[in-house]
Amino acid sequence: MKPSKTSKQWMNEHVNDPYVQRAQKDGYRSRAAYKLLEIDEKDHLLKSGMAVVDLGATPGGWSQVAAAKGCKVIALDLLPLHPIHGVEFIQGDFREDSVLAQLEERLDGKRIGLVISDMAPNVSGISVSDQARAMHLAELALDFASNHLQPGGAFLVKVFQGVGFEEYVKLMRGHFARVVARKPKASRDRSSEQYLLGIGKLECP
Repeated sequence: MKPSKTSKQWMNEHVNDPYVQRAQKDGYRSRAAYKLLEIDEKDHLLKSGMAVVDLGATPGGWSQVAAAKGCKVIALDLLPLHPIHGVEFIQGDFREDSVLAQLEERLDGKRIGLVISDMAPNVSGISVSDQARAMHLAELALDFASNHLQPGGAFLVKVFQGVGFEEYVKLMRGHFARVVARKPKASRDRSSEQYLLGIGKLECP
């Protein structure tokens, strides 16, 4: 099938993207690594020895960054992940009991200090549908963080501005002492993506 004009434009932009070129040079799996690096530089999230869970980790750019900072990284995804030094991988749905049991085993009594999620749905081109699916993924990630993060822990999640965004921010504020928005330089200007950071996981009532 002949590639569409839109897909050609995307490929052109992707190949010429300075962050894509930099990621290839620096050995990162994706340009997204620089988003986490920039946020961490500002907010000091990644601390050596802390347990970090990366939801929807494939291809692994964020896991690479966290592992390089000395964190104990456990990556979860439905898709396979090519092995990364210092990263333990569990393939499966993080909502399933069997996957959660494996996570518990890998943690070996260690409490989760940070949950990160750079998940996004496959884009259909129908904005209303894409936004709904993106917000659903963000809600699943928040549900996981609220159930598994240690008190005082942090949660970093990709969201897209649009329908449901403000409601999601309010939802996060119910679980964290502080919620801030970040737009790293590696995020494309035309993209509506933002990263929300929940700091200081509140104790469950």
